Amino acid sequence: MTVRPIRLFGDPVLRSAADPIRRIDAAVHALVADLLDTVAVPGRAGVAAPQIGVSLRAFSYNVDGVVGYVLNPELVEVRGEADLVDEGCLSVPGFGFGRRRYPWARVAGIDLNGDPIELSGDGLLAQALQHECDHLDGRLYIEGLDPDTKRDAMRAIRQAEWFARP
Repeated sequence: MTVRPIRLFGDPVLRSAADPIRRIDAAVHALVADLLDTVAVPGRAGVAAPQIGVSLRAFSYNVDGVVGYVLNPELVEVRGEADLVDEGCLSVPGFGFGRRRYPWARVAGIDLNGDPIELSGDGLLAQALQHECDHLDGRLYIEGLDPDTKRDAMRAIRQAEWFARP
């Protein structure tokens, strides 16, 4: 299909909770194909549908050579003590900030056949699962930063060349 452009911080689609997928049709198949093509670009660990302008609950992932997708994912379990990890986001390009994420996570959802699937893991996969589910709930990773870091992050983002000024 297509590598789709990534929507950037400030785009309203990134701030709204995505709608559940109620019917798996040709449009959803095309969305998954685009998500998989878009996440296949080197250096990408995950892409949520809102990041390509589609307000539906779906994301793709590409971690340690394993590429896949989940429809209607819900973060159902996290384990361990939240650690401070470096995190970035395709929708906030050029920046990375330390934020707390749990070291293990599990999501449950469905595949293109409507069959239940679960995906779990630690490390980068756990971080990606939490990050992409946040996107589907209308939250960017910078919202989870500690207050001082968030203030500095917002100042830096407002100075970015790509930032849309009113």
